[in-house]
Amino acid sequence: MTVDNAVWVESADAPKQPAKWRLGGALWLLGLPGVVAVVWALLPALKANEALLPLPLWAVVLLSGLQTAVLLAVAVALGVALAPRVGLAVPVVSAWLQGRPVVPALRQQLMPGLWGGLAGAAWLWALSLIAPDALKPSDPASTMPWSVKLLYGGITEELLVRWGVMTLLLWLGWRLLQRGEGAPRTGLVAMAVGLSALLFALGHLPAAHAMAGVLTPSVVAFVLLGNTAFGVVAGVLYARNGLEAAIVAHVLAHAVSHPFL
Repeated sequence: MTVDNAVWVESADAPKQPAKWRLGGALWLLGLPGVVAVVWALLPALKANEALLPLPLWAVVLLSGLQTAVLLAVAVALGVALAPRVGLAVPVVSAWLQGRPVVPALRQQLMPGLWGGLAGAAWLWALSLIAPDALKPSDPASTMPWSVKLLYGGITEELLVRWGVMTLLLWLGWRLLQRGEGAPRTGLVAMAVGLSALLFALGHLPAAHAMAGVLTPSVVAFVLLGNTAFGVVAGVLYARNGLEAAIVAHVLAHAVSHPFL
């Protein structure tokens, strides 16, 4: 991975970026169906324990959705403000908002995203063969709905982790270690990819705890290794090609592997 291959949008030859408020609004709306899918998936469990809830069911659902929607808005805003400064971009959405041809931008995202998605699906399938027993659901109906995997996992998580967190990490490293001058060096890009992938993996531990009941060393190691590896793939795709490549890979990985997990 080299910075020369990254999407450097502040160069003199780069197309002008769309208005920040339009880009931010479009990306927030892109991630919102994932928020709705997660809240909808939580409804059966919330209804089953409605008597134990501190607030009425409708209030808990509303607050849960609002919390995630606000977090998504913060991540989107960070990406919109900082991504152009460190050579990161969302080429397809930017082209669409500016009325430029979308197909050329989409073509550059699809092939890397397809390869990343197939590799991710193979990785998920391999992980399912060695998963700790505590992480194997006894009831197939209790597994995460497909809509949540595709909409939240594939799109919303990429906006939160790659567009928001990874962009922020790269910008911080660039400002602190390069004083905001020139394109971020390869080492800084690798640092942002790795750290954001690790944070992505750590974010899966609460769900693993809920499923397994206890976070044993084997469960923690499995969750961190499995998710960090794919997080690195998605981060490299984002840095080299654009956010849509990471989204395509994440969506495809879940779509292809879902029937086998």
